[in-house]
Amino acid sequence: MNSVTGETAAPRAVRVLLCDDHAVVRAGLLALLDSAPGVEVVGEAGTGEEALALSAKLRPDVVLMDLQLGAGIDGVETTRRLAAGPGGGPRVLVLTTYDTDADVTRAIGAGATGYLLKAERPEELFAAIHAAAQGRTTLSAPVAGRVLAGLRSPRPTLTDRERDILAQLSRGLGNRDIAKALHISEATVKTHLGRIYGKLGVDTRAGAVAVAKERRLLP
Repeated sequence: MNSVTGETAAPRAVRVLLCDDHAVVRAGLLALLDSAPGVEVVGEAGTGEEALALSAKLRPDVVLMDLQLGAGIDGVETTRRLAAGPGGGPRVLVLTTYDTDADVTRAIGAGATGYLLKAERPEELFAAIHAAAQGRTTLSAPVAGRVLAGLRSPRPTLTDRERDILAQLSRGLGNRDIAKALHISEATVKTHLGRIYGKLGVDTRAGAVAVAKERRLLP
């Protein structure tokens, strides 16, 4: 409270750093957040490396982070490094068009406070920024659904040998070539494939590779 006027001071605006590799997207966000109550954009970065440097310099409360950043480190690795910074670093709110299980899991695992899709309404974004600044998690509805589904159906655990076979499958090798490459018998390859199919919930080689890529199960 102001001791002279008796009025309560307005709360400090949430300081936000934008990180997106598309200049047009950053310009749009900048214009949008200019109208957001209690939000101040203090900088913008086009790469993960630039975001790390600017964060250290500007000390934002929240970094609005895209996942795909072109050349250099991606949004997940940038998030991980920010979260590992002094004092836990700034809060990271992911804002992206990607909502696959793998992307959500990697981002949250790296330390993201929230995960929003770019299709959200502006009001949802504004609320998520304030929530992130306070350390509260906000997830877009589709993302929240995926997280709950993942909790109900845990990520499959593959053995090292099963991962090796998946890697060979992704190269398009047949059972005989896989057996030669890994110095095992074709019968052993078939046995492992049966277990892999069961764990991934598929019944074809192509399906196994597709699911493995989506869930980042390949080496």
